[in-house]
Amino acid sequence: MQIIRLILGKLILLLNWVFTPKSVQRDPEEQSSIDQQTANLTLYQYEACPFCVKVRRAMKRHGLTIETRDVKRSAVAKEELLAGGGDLKVPCLRIGEGESGYRWMYESGEIIGYLEGRFVVG
Repeated sequence: MQIIRLILGKLILLLNWVFTPKSVQRDPEEQSSIDQQTANLTLYQYEACPFCVKVRRAMKRHGLTIETRDVKRSAVAKEELLAGGGDLKVPCLRIGEGESGYRWMYESGEIIGYLEGRFVVG
């Protein structure tokens, strides 16, 4: 089963690389403003997880610069996800909400909907 997962993971990454979406082009001031807003977002993910790839493609398509942390390769990221989100499940978007702390959002569709609702105009 691990061989199948490895092969599928590599295939997903290859296809993602071949068919990488183009980013939306914004004027530098607008992009800078969006980059400041995305500075409080972190995506916890696995590199070859198809749902994580789906979220990363949406980020790329909409020109969003969001820090990613690979939970499989980083013990620190894994502990942060477990301590904050409460579940070792990816993708998970950590949303900084100032003094009230963080909100943890699971499910790729919900994450993409949040990003598009917040950052995509029109």
